[in-house]
Amino acid sequence: MTELSWDALAAQSNGRPALEVLRTATAAFGDRLALASSFGAEDVVLIDLLTQATPAPRVFAIDTGRLHEETYDVMERIRARYGVDIEVYYPQRRAVEQLERSQGFYSFRGSLEERHQCCEIRKVEPLGRALKGLQAWITGLRREQNVTRGGVEVIERDVAHGGIFKLNPLAGWTSEQVWDHIREYDVPYNRLHDQGFPSIGCEPCTRAVARIEHPRAGRWWWESPEQKECGLHVAGAIQTR
Repeated sequence: MTELSWDALAAQSNGRPALEVLRTATAAFGDRLALASSFGAEDVVLIDLLTQATPAPRVFAIDTGRLHEETYDVMERIRARYGVDIEVYYPQRRAVEQLERSQGFYSFRGSLEERHQCCEIRKVEPLGRALKGLQAWITGLRREQNVTRGGVEVIERDVAHGGIFKLNPLAGWTSEQVWDHIREYDVPYNRLHDQGFPSIGCEPCTRAVARIEHPRAGRWWWESPEQKECGLHVAGAIQTR
């Protein structure tokens, strides 16, 4: 897209309902737009909306090899409910083998650097392959989720991935809005949410949280809040207002 056409797209999207954002984006980008889904609450809402916005949505997932069984279960229920083909990307086998042989199976708990190394192999590198050829991708990021996400805008230019566009249609949504949508439209969701898991990632890196804890307190719980990103969503995106 040209800068001028992007300006027009941004003007039609910022401040608009999520479904309108998705309709505008699918019309602009076609099959060069895809939703990155980890099948948490936000992502299943986006799949529900995206199937209303286009008859042929693209949805991809990164299977790190350490996901919860409940995550695979909701992936299958979503596939059956909406008839979407989920494009699954895996880490490079040799990289995982080398990591586990040299550093064991829980190296990510040793230090922040080692955790980032694991995330780089299992998540970041596969994401790079998933985004090849795309002009834009969709995420379920919300400002309310964490201190690292307070500046998220509906539309951003993703400088970490070649300057493609990153759409966050739920940026301004609250958790209550997400769950209201799930209940109203009977959207399939990860059963771990009913067991105290508001945020779900890899099984060894996710725990249930108490009601008084922050929703993302169960992700990499041994780290401080400002460190709780895996590298999929890198700070420094150019925001388009």
